[in-house]
Amino acid sequence: MGLRTLTATVVAMLLAAAVPATAAEPAFVLTGGVSAPVFSYEKAIRETAWVETGQDLDRDGQVDRVAADIIRPAELAAGVPVIMDVSPYFEKIGRGNERQPKTYLPDGTPSRFPLFYDNYFVPRGYAVVLVDVGGTNRSSGCFDDVASGNGVVNWLNGRARAFRTPFGGEPIRAGWAGGSVGAIGKSQDGATAIGMAASGIDGLKTIVPIAGVSSYYEVHNSHGAYFGWAGGPDLYNERAMKLCRPFEEDKARQAGTDGNFNEYWRGLDYVAKTGKVRASVFASMGFHDLNVNPIQLGPWWEALNTNGVPRKAWLHQAAHVDPFDLDRSLFVKTLHRWFDRWLLGVRNGVETEPAIRIEHTPDRWTDERRWPPAGTRPHTLWPAGDGGLGSRPASGAASLTDDPARGASHWVENPSQASPERLVFAGEPMRADTRIAGTATVTVTARSDKPSARLGAVLVDYGPATVRNTKFPALGIKDLTTRSCWGAGTAADTGCFLDTAVDPATVDKRIVATGWADLGHHRSLWRGEPLVPGKAYTMTFRLSSLDHVVPAGHRLALVLGGTDADMFDPALPAPGARVTFDLGRTSLSVPVAPRV
Repeated sequence: MGLRTLTATVVAMLLAAAVPATAAEPAFVLTGGVSAPVFSYEKAIRETAWVETGQDLDRDGQVDRVAADIIRPAELAAGVPVIMDVSPYFEKIGRGNERQPKTYLPDGTPSRFPLFYDNYFVPRGYAVVLVDVGGTNRSSGCFDDVASGNGVVNWLNGRARAFRTPFGGEPIRAGWAGGSVGAIGKSQDGATAIGMAASGIDGLKTIVPIAGVSSYYEVHNSHGAYFGWAGGPDLYNERAMKLCRPFEEDKARQAGTDGNFNEYWRGLDYVAKTGKVRASVFASMGFHDLNVNPIQLGPWWEALNTNGVPRKAWLHQAAHVDPFDLDRSLFVKTLHRWFDRWLLGVRNGVETEPAIRIEHTPDRWTDERRWPPAGTRPHTLWPAGDGGLGSRPASGAASLTDDPARGASHWVENPSQASPERLVFAGEPMRADTRIAGTATVTVTARSDKPSARLGAVLVDYGPATVRNTKFPALGIKDLTTRSCWGAGTAADTGCFLDTAVDPATVDKRIVATGWADLGHHRSLWRGEPLVPGKAYTMTFRLSSLDHVVPAGHRLALVLGGTDADMFDPALPAPGARVTFDLGRTSLSVPVAPRV
């Protein structure tokens, strides 16, 4: 039977007989090659299942249950694919640009599902399931995001139990589900999707991580330099705030404060587990994201390449922003086709199209086959005693004194003026536009006058430009007064959102990559060691991943500093070291893409 004949048959059954789809029938209708909005959003089934995770992290003697709020087409009794967002934010922060929380009717029935996924996809035959991470909103247990998400995937595939109430209650089955799940979400939600994929769980067909974390070590540390136990707002519900204190204390103890990579961090290193990934990946990352450093993209994307994972990415010059707020129409269309391909099995060719959509200047996007571009090669530059940055090693030495009250945002100011807490090495003006794409590294040979020393390195483009405004707390976008609607809606859940536009800024310089290290970890990330004052040590460390075009006439500079006040907890002990660099054995390696 041809595709058109199959579609016509399904439409006739829905309209004439109004018979729910069975397992033998497709739970969707194709029009113009994509799933069509033929199911009722208003009449959709809205319910909550409390799903067992198989753990008792809050130690109350009962198996933890996470709340999964579900909206699904009432017309479909079986074979329904699921779009899932696993988040700790649904109650106290909300999701999306407008920070929408979940809302409920007096009897507890979900009434608003944040974001547009439900409004757009439920009429097209999908279920949307929003899961509260353990210990947040209506879930019991403690914060184990991957277990929370995987528990629901298992339930949707008949491998776990769920109930209609948080404790005790009537069992509930997911007989309507077809077993195919796509996990989507931004920030922590994206990290959860990456972690779920790295677990290799059966039934997870695709993930769409937006500014997601791929290695938690880099959230709290960088090459042995401990930033501090970054907390943020307390997301636990009242019950978990009491019961989960021992669990959180144990996590902090395992993580440590010495900057060492250890077994705890290895368990949260999803890059190393990419070989287990069975799901396709549609990722998004901003290269000026101050919440989730772009180093979370580069090594992970390289591992996905190595392991042959089907993948696609939107890469941009904004900060912590959802692509829905950058190019709304095209992103929704692309996401629609992506979910159709991997959750419905529609052979629409989305996986064979250019994998990368990338922005280099505000709202100017190009499509490319791969990232970094084919032919990208490392190019080494050396700092010189006169403040230059050239293609050959120089001799001599240069020193700085660590000042923990100053950070990278200060280091890059007034580059021609001497300043005791930083060193600036700038190259000659570029003769042609030069694209740097990938992950740069810095190698230093340095000695400290103290038993410890922190290092900071910044890659700067000096020159005038109009860019997205990402100076904290700006994100590179601004809200407009108009709204646009994406899918069907109700009074409680309209599916309409504030439109956005570029927030521009005119600058004379831009930080394009940053990195930090503890010189005592020069030998190994697993164990730091005290420095012998006056002894030289050599260490190589990565900067944040980037894709940046340095325009002709601009100067690329390497800025070296000590403790970065923009990154490190000011309560941490300050080494206060005077660090001297051997310039002949200090260098910058940048991945330069071929000219187009």
